[in-house]
Amino acid sequence: MDKAEVSAVLEEIGTLLELKGENPFKSRAYHNASRIIAGLDQDLGALVQEKKLTTIKGIGEGLSENITILYTTGRLPYYEDLQKSMPPGLLDMIRIQGVGPKRAKILYDQLKIKDIPGLEKAAKEGRIAQLEGFGEKSQENILKGLRFLSKHAEQHRYDEAWAAAEAVLAEMKKAPNVKRLSICGSLRRRREIIRDIDVLASAKNAKPVMDHFVKMPGVERVLGEGDTKSSVLTKDGFQVDLRVVDDADYPFALHYFTGSKEHNIAVRHLANTKGLKLSEYGLFRHETQRIPCKDETELFKKLGMDYLPPEMREDRGEIDLALRHKVPKLIEPDDIRGAFHVHSTWSDGRAELEDMIAAAQGLGWEYVGISDHSKSAAYAHGLSEDRVRQQGKAIEAFRKKFKIHIFWGTECDILKDGSLDYSDSVLANYDFVIASVHSHFTLSEADMTRRITQALRNKYVTILGHLTGRLLLEREPYAVDPAEVLEVAAAEGVAVELNASPHRFDIDWRMLPMAKEKGVKVSINPDAHSVPGLNVVPFGVGIARKGWLTKEDVINALPLKQITFWLRKRR
Repeated sequence: MDKAEVSAVLEEIGTLLELKGENPFKSRAYHNASRIIAGLDQDLGALVQEKKLTTIKGIGEGLSENITILYTTGRLPYYEDLQKSMPPGLLDMIRIQGVGPKRAKILYDQLKIKDIPGLEKAAKEGRIAQLEGFGEKSQENILKGLRFLSKHAEQHRYDEAWAAAEAVLAEMKKAPNVKRLSICGSLRRRREIIRDIDVLASAKNAKPVMDHFVKMPGVERVLGEGDTKSSVLTKDGFQVDLRVVDDADYPFALHYFTGSKEHNIAVRHLANTKGLKLSEYGLFRHETQRIPCKDETELFKKLGMDYLPPEMREDRGEIDLALRHKVPKLIEPDDIRGAFHVHSTWSDGRAELEDMIAAAQGLGWEYVGISDHSKSAAYAHGLSEDRVRQQGKAIEAFRKKFKIHIFWGTECDILKDGSLDYSDSVLANYDFVIASVHSHFTLSEADMTRRITQALRNKYVTILGHLTGRLLLEREPYAVDPAEVLEVAAAEGVAVELNASPHRFDIDWRMLPMAKEKGVKVSINPDAHSVPGLNVVPFGVGIARKGWLTKEDVINALPLKQITFWLRKRR
């Protein structure tokens, strides 16, 4: 097993212990161990082999023994016994918003609900509302959660799909005769949610390529196998479709299978107005006279257009821009000079402050912004005023130790009434303040908008964190008027966060042109809680590109001197 698989098992053990009603300290220890293993920057195999797991804070003898067994054998009898002791459907139930382990246990104990169909039946019959501690509102929230789960069935987060696609590409590069190879579809366009993975290859002979594809390691089932297209289902639950074309057809097929459907229709219409015909098989004049193109850039040029990056191909005005040669130079990952919104073990992070700073320096950044949670964030071990002072001293010490510049900040809760979780006298100590909503998600749109805009008017607020509060495939965004929020952000000179965590990707890329038009700057933040969490910034850059952002639109593309000035002028 790798560390991600070990972490997932430990997390599930913690949840199973909660469902059984075991000692909460025991379940918490497994949840904590899961976070620790997921955030390790050391090699887990080496720690196991050298018997050094117990040197890690939070990993005791018992956990060390179980992790060692799990890592070395791929099995853990303790885990298997726990699984057998509880109905398997209970683990599915806790995925529903409004349930969770504690409530799932009550539902199982009192109503004998042990799976999602049983939960839906009980909610529709009104039996859940009658339970103490639930009520009509809880029942309705569970029904909403069930509808949300059904709506997003068979969908995957971008990062999960990207990892699976990279594994497929690595394997297909070993296939015979492959000349060109690419990911296509919504994944190439960097959509935040992915249904399946599209792969395109060019080769003189498609058959050996197809044979290699359907026999790849990790294939659970072959869904279809043909001369030029095959589909498989991987053991991770991804449908992967492969198409193989002649190399001369590759640029046209790459454009077509990248999409989007709406973009393709618009480009084909444009071709028709020029007396041309465009399809996945080529670009033609007079139906049969083929116009060769070596790549997509040449294809766009033959249509009188600038090249359009895949991220922009959504038929949202990009074709007109390309025809007018006004395609912006989109931000690139190398444009990022640093990042804000970084957590440590001072609050709910899984790595020590020093390790997070060292990792940021290792990425070649000029600066990093530490922003642990504020005091009311009990769920995240938020910092009391006394601990704020202690952390300030720790930051000063690390500034002498590291070359990377350390900005000291906080992710400060926006309270229900729109006030901030710290007084101005505390906020004045920080270099920057990220203001975020973490509670009372059910406010009306008017009240939530009023709450957020009031917070933005505080002179110490630098960045608005995750604008809509959404968790992709887990939680719907709360009701808010983004236009009004962005209007106030523009007036106050507050940046809006593009949270690069694939769980969030919030602000939604569809709102970024509005932010840009209003003059609101964007901060692409990792919301990192571990060392690996810092590595999501390129994902955020991909979302920024979908919103047509350039490096001039992004504050953390500024060099140190300029970002320092930008942070200070807000106050």
